[in-house]
Formats: sequence, structure tokens, C-alpha cells
Amino acid sequence: MMRDSDPPWKPTFIVKPDGGCQGDVIYLVKDSSDIRLAGNLQSRPAMVQEYICKPLLIDKLKFDIRLYVLLKSLEPLEIYIAKDGLSRFCTEPYQEPTLKNLHQVFMHLTNYSLNIHSGNFIHSDNVNTGSKRTFSSILYRLSSKGVDVKKLWSDIISLVIKTVIALTPELKVYYQSDIPAGKPGPTCFQVGQEFLCR
Repeated sequence: MMRDSDPPWKPTFIVKPDGGCQGDVIYLVKDSSDIRLAGNLQSRPAMVQEYICKPLLIDKLKFDIRLYVLLKSLEPLEIYIAKDGLSRFCTEPYQEPTLKNLHQVFMHLTNYSLNIHSGNFIHSDNVNTGSKRTFSSILYRLSSKGVDVKKLWSDIISLVIKTVIALTPELKVYYQSDIPAGKPGPTCFQVGQEFLCR
């Protein structure tokens, strides 16, 4: 629909094949026909989404935010969110994706396991600098630019709650298949997926 209303507009897509980890198989494409088929005779399942071409930048670098959520109970629903998180930064100054720079992972992908191999990776003991920073340092930077960080934090909490509520029916099925009725509940927590905000 966007292409019909604006013929020169051509989105970029990010492809995340199933079973990959630490960014090793993530790639960008400008055309859906460029999505690589992996595996034997069948294509490897993948999540494909439109890539945000105009992200918020700090120090001219793309970054993501990892927030940590604890789902203590499904009935009653009990959710906790850590007051701080982690931000991972790319190590090359960001430029909008073009056919020439689609493969520059240090510019487009924030994965620590990739960027640690960049000559520009910055190890830092300071939470406000470097290629890995605290989420609170990002909030401080945004606040200094006039962003209402209390509203931002409230919106994030709302998003977390709505996401967990949407997943609750499926989580209950998994829970009940692992822990049948009448059996004692878990005595520990499993570390699972994080919310990634890019």
C-alpha cells in the first residue's frame, strides 16, 4: 500500500531466522526476494519485520534497550519490572540502510556478541559511556534533551503489562503442561526472552 501511494518508497526489512542467537544469522534486505533460504530442502522459519530506518540515536549511534521483567505468578497475575536495564550500542555511526551498507552489522545490529569484535567497541567502567550502558543513563540523556522520562517510563510499564496480558492464555497452557494440577509449583524462575526495544 505504501509503495502504491509513494512509488519510490522501498522499505528495508530485518530477517531473524529461527534458531539463531547472538545476532549471527540476522540480516537486512531491501527486497523480499532476497530473503535467504537456509536448511536442507525446507526454508528455515524466520521472523521478518520492517526495519526502523530513522531510529533514535545517541552519539550518532543506534542502540537498543533491554528491560528485565519477572512474571512471578499467572493466577493472580503478578509482574515485576527492574528499575534499570541495559542499552547496547552499535559501534559504527548510523546511516539509513542502502544497498551498499545493508551488510554493515556494526552500524545496524546492536548485538554485543557482534559489536565486541569491532575495532570501535568501547569497554567502559562508566555507565554513561561505552558500547554497553545502563538504561538509566539513557533516560538521563533523554531528560537533558527535554523528554518527559516519567511518561516514557509509564508508557514502557503499560506496554509490558499489555504484552504479558496478551501472552497469559498461552503461558497458562505451557505452565499447566509442565506442572499438572495438584503438584507443587516452581521453586525458581527461568530466565527467558527479554523485551527488546529498538
